[in-house]
Amino acid sequence: MFLFKNLQLYRLPAPWAFTPEQMELALQAQAFSPAGSSEVERQGWDKPRPNGGLVHVVNKQMLIVLGKEKKLLPATVVNQVAKARAAEMEEAQGFAPGKKAMKDLKERVHDELLPRAFAIRSDTRCWIDPVNGWLVVDAASPTKADEVIKMLLKAIDRMPVESLRVQNSPVGMMTSWLQEDDAPAGFTVDMDTELRATGESKAAVRYVRHTLPADEVGRHIAAGKQCTRLAMTWDSKISFVLTETLAIKTVKALDVIKENEAATRNDDERFDGDFMLMTGELAKMLADITEALGGFAAA
Repeated sequence: MFLFKNLQLYRLPAPWAFTPEQMELALQAQAFSPAGSSEVERQGWDKPRPNGGLVHVVNKQMLIVLGKEKKLLPATVVNQVAKARAAEMEEAQGFAPGKKAMKDLKERVHDELLPRAFAIRSDTRCWIDPVNGWLVVDAASPTKADEVIKMLLKAIDRMPVESLRVQNSPVGMMTSWLQEDDAPAGFTVDMDTELRATGESKAAVRYVRHTLPADEVGRHIAAGKQCTRLAMTWDSKISFVLTETLAIKTVKALDVIKENEAATRNDDERFDGDFMLMTGELAKMLADITEALGGFAAA
């Protein structure tokens, strides 16, 4: 039901006065189009909804999508074809092609096969909350999120986006919540966690869908391990995993939210309803997580 599964978090000034119309105009110069016959990869902004614009807006919340197309041409295939061509050349001219000739041959084979290569399409969604000052990329890795941010910075001159910074260390706070068996107000600690040593050994222990025995966890912490991942539930509505880098992973709406979903008549209404519900609840959850970590760090 939730459109986003992983949250890479960034901050914007709140409120941010950039309008959806301004955003639409800014993104048009980098609108997505399929990779050409001689291109390995191409990315650009695509429509979040069929027959819509590049910016989808619901209740002042903006949704944009970075589309990417990448052609698959394994080096083993290129090498295999080049090897066969080299054998033909050797038979025709009486000697094998040299190192430079072989390199040129592989490049020619690559260029020849590229137009027929299979293309893989992927989309990365980005939610912009100009009211509360959030920019959230649905990506499991920071590298994937960086692609979106770099494209946005190209599209919008001097876009005031920053990484989320908080007063207290996520690792320190998660370790404290485990050690004291005391989750912050509005949250509960669930059954997944990772504890990792800070020394050279990098020793780690992970509990997966496992009750966290206080004495056992306490021994690991006493031995110098700190919590780097912690599964939690917010307000009995959303479960997630908080990481040491402030990424929020495995976001899942719980039954209490699903039961309150309104019946809708068509796909567009259902999509907008899901997006409005998700952004409304996540904005409140992100505010509570920030508060639990001591609030925003001073600039």
